[in-house]
Amino acid sequence: MSLRSDEITKGIARAPQRSLLKALGLGEREMGLPFIGVANSFNEVIPGHTGLRRVAEEVKAGIWAAGGVPLEFGGIGVCDGIAMNHEGMRFSLPSRELIADEVEVMARAHVLDGLVLVPNCDKVVPGMLMAAARVNIPAIVVSGGPMLAGEYRGEKIDLHNVFEAVGAALTGNLDEEGLKRVEGCACPGCGSCAGLFTANSMNCLTEALGLALPGNGTIPAVYADRLRLARDSGRRVVELVMGDVKPRDIVDGRAIRNALAVDSAMGCSTNTVLHLAAIAHEAGVAFDIGVINEITAATPHLCSLSPAGVHHMQDLHAAGGVAALMKTLLDAGKLDGSARSVASESIAEAVASASVIDQEVIRPVERAYHETGGLAVLFGNLAPYGAVVKESAVLPEMLRHRGPAMVFEDEPKLVKTIEQGRIKGGSVVVIRYQGPKGGPGMPEMLTPTSAIAGAGLDRRVALITDGRFSGATRGASIGHVAPEAFDGGPIALIKDGDEIEIDIPKRQLNLLISEEEMKSRGSAWQPREPRYSSGFLGRYVKLVNGAERGAVVE
Repeated sequence: MSLRSDEITKGIARAPQRSLLKALGLGEREMGLPFIGVANSFNEVIPGHTGLRRVAEEVKAGIWAAGGVPLEFGGIGVCDGIAMNHEGMRFSLPSRELIADEVEVMARAHVLDGLVLVPNCDKVVPGMLMAAARVNIPAIVVSGGPMLAGEYRGEKIDLHNVFEAVGAALTGNLDEEGLKRVEGCACPGCGSCAGLFTANSMNCLTEALGLALPGNGTIPAVYADRLRLARDSGRRVVELVMGDVKPRDIVDGRAIRNALAVDSAMGCSTNTVLHLAAIAHEAGVAFDIGVINEITAATPHLCSLSPAGVHHMQDLHAAGGVAALMKTLLDAGKLDGSARSVASESIAEAVASASVIDQEVIRPVERAYHETGGLAVLFGNLAPYGAVVKESAVLPEMLRHRGPAMVFEDEPKLVKTIEQGRIKGGSVVVIRYQGPKGGPGMPEMLTPTSAIAGAGLDRRVALITDGRFSGATRGASIGHVAPEAFDGGPIALIKDGDEIEIDIPKRQLNLLISEEEMKSRGSAWQPREPRYSSGFLGRYVKLVNGAERGAVVE
């Protein structure tokens, strides 16, 4: 069969290219084998990525064994936890676009035949998935795996417990020594943080999208099974090249809907909405944010993982993993089993042998945590294009809430207000000018939401932003409000004391002022200068679109 890499390995005119390839140690035999790029996001900054050298080595071993030539290259990443609550968080979501671009550049410039994508955290997973759909050469994902949960006073804990401990410390409910003990226990080793936060949510959804082998989302980083999965993924990508099975053959409307169904059943991070929209965009698949409510209404919530519940990723793995959850949904008619997978001809075949081992971690449909799924998209005069909330992590008494607005345009000021005990029970806290353009980069609001929870206010206070929330966020935290304040969206028009009504069951988010008053405020609104006018973020602000479209650069 002909290969894409024949462009640089065949013919008299390609002698210079072959000479350079031979400088890598390749020989005549290797010139006729598939060239497989191994996009390894290893670095020594992100805890989830420090173990990726070994994963990539096993991937390469699998590629060699199957008759391919592995060619490894690196990539950037941002640790959202480390970047939280300072300027670094403005770079997190935009980094997704750079990651997609750098994989595209390497794959196309060097005419690779296939890709194995080795991400683990936050924006690296969706960035690489976007690149796979964009470049559209045979590709497979194998992540580094989740971190094991820590343990404190006989209970499992993770990073979100540290953020909430900060809230308790700021309000005097925890002393400094107690905070230090939690801090030292929560993250015991390498891997993506142990709860169902953004990184683990997206790694699980790679299985639902059909772009990873079973186990990718849940096998802990330190388990030997992770290395076997890496080797199997290396072998499998060579077979995908030989069969010319490309990402766009797999990521179609069925795959996106399956991913949203699995998302709903698991109660994944709200960030998955941004990322699935962006992946669909790259794959040329239509994506309407409103379809989330349709799928959520038809999908039971079967897993309750941290931060909403007590279970962690290692528990989901021991219970049968994402494949067992998908098999449960498939048997209940909630998934399209005809969708394709890198593991087999169809998703139905890929999960056929899976079974649930622990029905407390993956509940049967008739004993679901909730009859409907974990995410909700709200609409109304405050969010004409939509806003997103993790419904499964909202306390029952906060599903419907009405209260006066407390408006902030600066996250540190909000945190200081919480620290001073000046957030009033019953209020609706608004943080605006935090959207794709206004932030820029939709900075995550984990610090204030955790501080609110740590202060015991999550039963009485809601939070709304045109930015976004960490997957570690719980409570009535409503993000992605669109249009954003920077574009003159209604969130820019809220004044302190305005009544805001939240009705999650009815999917409504409304500012309770008259239409005439809304128009009057809109006429008086003045655009702001962007926070950045040069450099990477300066370019990003000029090119990024709205959250409802995935905040992709066009």
